[in-house]
Amino acid sequence: MKLQSKVKFVNKDKSLFFPTLRKRVDAYFTENNIPRTANGTMIVKSIVLIAGYVLPFIALLAFQPAWPLSLLLWLVMGLGLAGIGMSVMHDANHGAYSGSKRVNDLMGYTLNLVGGSAFNWKLQHNILHHTYTNVVEMDEDIQDRLVLRFNPHSKVKFFHQLQWVYAFVFYGLLTLYWVVAKDFVQYALFKRNGVNNNTPAENRTWLMKLLAMKGLYFFAVLGVPSLFFGIPFLEVLLGFLLMHFVAGIVLTVVFQLAHTVEGTSHPRPDEHGVIENDWAIHQMNTTVNFSRHNKILSWYVGGLNFQVEHHLFPRVCHVHYPAIAEIVKETAAEFGIPYLENKTFGQALRSHIETLHRFGRLPGLNDAIG
Repeated sequence: MKLQSKVKFVNKDKSLFFPTLRKRVDAYFTENNIPRTANGTMIVKSIVLIAGYVLPFIALLAFQPAWPLSLLLWLVMGLGLAGIGMSVMHDANHGAYSGSKRVNDLMGYTLNLVGGSAFNWKLQHNILHHTYTNVVEMDEDIQDRLVLRFNPHSKVKFFHQLQWVYAFVFYGLLTLYWVVAKDFVQYALFKRNGVNNNTPAENRTWLMKLLAMKGLYFFAVLGVPSLFFGIPFLEVLLGFLLMHFVAGIVLTVVFQLAHTVEGTSHPRPDEHGVIENDWAIHQMNTTVNFSRHNKILSWYVGGLNFQVEHHLFPRVCHVHYPAIAEIVKETAAEFGIPYLENKTFGQALRSHIETLHRFGRLPGLNDAIG
């Protein structure tokens, strides 16, 4: 049995929230005669962010600046890498960048440009995270990681008490783990649990492509500067690690501020694999916006601070989220459904730290008795 067939959402109350909301959002695009996909602003942003990743690398090779300036260029590359992940490949791999599958595929492959795998990402994010948000058995994105506890249902270890302190160091390892090992771990995992339903021949071909892409990535980023431009390998390696540390912190923090904060729920299916809730209302209960009115932050994080709108309408390009957010908020209020948000980035970050602290607490005597 496929993993995703084990859990179902059952809307016993037959809520009209999402059908009503969808009609209103559809009407917004129709009445304003605008597409749901990228506009000129999105295209310019894509160029800027991709350039922010590629041009510093070219500058490193062409000018070979002194060590401090070299590190600064690697740091800028890390910000560019995170920006591509949040603002370019994310929309494309959701099919929201363009009405053309070819364009979406092309822009989605920017994930491969920074060392990841678009194929694996779609399985983990589009299928598991977006369908089963905060359902710990299903949502790969919120499952515990090594020494981090992200949900209230797993066993608390003694070291979790300090996770609110050390978590951010581990966040910096995210993209490095991704490019080195995660895609291969997920290749095996998704075959085993049925999320990847390719044929064995298709998977063998895909694995060979994955190996080739990884080899090309590491050769280009680590090998070329040393072998062809004479830059000391240790300098290149340290810059590479800095780039991924910066990108890892940015990407992980932005994601966690949408799901691992105070006020979100972590429902579990019953013994029959049923979650008794409407899927859209489930998204409202497990997802939080932050800093909606901060235009600079919204530009950089690709609308990921509008996670409520993104989870309800993942095939709408993020440049439209500020406009439809008011529609979502008003409709939620009309149906008595909470619209979760933190007004500022600082509030969201504090809420995340408080949640890490709460999830890391060892159960007290009263908890154990209860």
